[in-house]
Amino acid sequence: MSVMNARRRPLIAGSALAGVSALSLLTLSACGSGDTGTTEDGKLNVVASFYPMEFLAERVGGEHVDVTTLTGPGVEPHDLELSPRQTAELTEAGVVVYLEGMQPAVDEAVGQSDARQVVEAGALAEEAAGAEGGTAPHGDGDHGGEHGGGEHEHEHGHGDEPAGEEPTGEPTAEESGHDHEGHDHDHGGQDPHIWLDPVQYAAVAEGVGEALAEADPDHAADYRKNAEDLVGELERLDTEFADGLRNTDTDTFITTHAAFGHLAARYGLHEEAIAGLSPESDPSGARLKELHAVAEEDGVSTVFFETIASDRTAKSLATDLGLRTDVLDPVEGITDGSRGDDYFEVMRANLEALRKALGAA
Repeated sequence: MSVMNARRRPLIAGSALAGVSALSLLTLSACGSGDTGTTEDGKLNVVASFYPMEFLAERVGGEHVDVTTLTGPGVEPHDLELSPRQTAELTEAGVVVYLEGMQPAVDEAVGQSDARQVVEAGALAEEAAGAEGGTAPHGDGDHGGEHGGGEHEHEHGHGDEPAGEEPTGEPTAEESGHDHEGHDHDHGGQDPHIWLDPVQYAAVAEGVGEALAEADPDHAADYRKNAEDLVGELERLDTEFADGLRNTDTDTFITTHAAFGHLAARYGLHEEAIAGLSPESDPSGARLKELHAVAEEDGVSTVFFETIASDRTAKSLATDLGLRTDVLDPVEGITDGSRGDDYFEVMRANLEALRKALGAA
């Protein structure tokens, strides 16, 4: 199937939009601390768990919201520990936007809070992925055979689904190439990095718009318009990735952290991670030996690392293999070391890094 044909279905199917609008994916609570969930100047008080959720809340909320993030710049989101003050902020918020399975401390605090309205991003992304038939590959983890692709198949033969199997909508550790000895399987074996797939991220943006509209009806039209505009930007980003990665010399890339399963599934690529879903886990000797074979068989040119986590293992592996190193940013936060000032700039930098590493035409 060509890329252009694969891209003809809508960004978010109608049934997914119905699910978003119906608030079945939004946890509502009549409890609270007794105040209104607004700031002293009347803005809606929104608490976001970490940067990708903060970015959506700020872009969709615009001038009507005051957004606080629980994860500061440069802090590894997976390892976040909340202060008592931050825990209290969840109860005081008008809307909480978070991603279950990404930050255990946040999951626990949200579950124990009396937050008025909670947007769980993973449910919104899952609803959209299910409505469009899923985007994740259903591969068997063999490095020498065909790799599971996403909806954009590559002309050089990768990306075919095994016969009789249906894509699942969310990559597991095995589907991302991480069923190997010594790997951490945090998050229940699922890759939580849904925002790296612009299509799933757009579904979350729409859900945030509906949640803000529900919490602050006076500005509902603005929230929905802002969400619509943001979805349009994400559609354009999706097109850029699909077009930019359509024809490549290889579809395999090696990275330190198994953060790119959703991106790989969307664009017919194959992620090989040195570590597992935990960015600080160390690979086994067997895994490093396996990566040597993968790099040789699949024509890998580059080992990717990220700015927040240590680059020691990535650079050591690259040196052993005679490969280049480069940054592939999971966009978990924006720092002075990021290749851009916001989500879109960093994602476009990621696209250029992938194009170079994969030999895109």
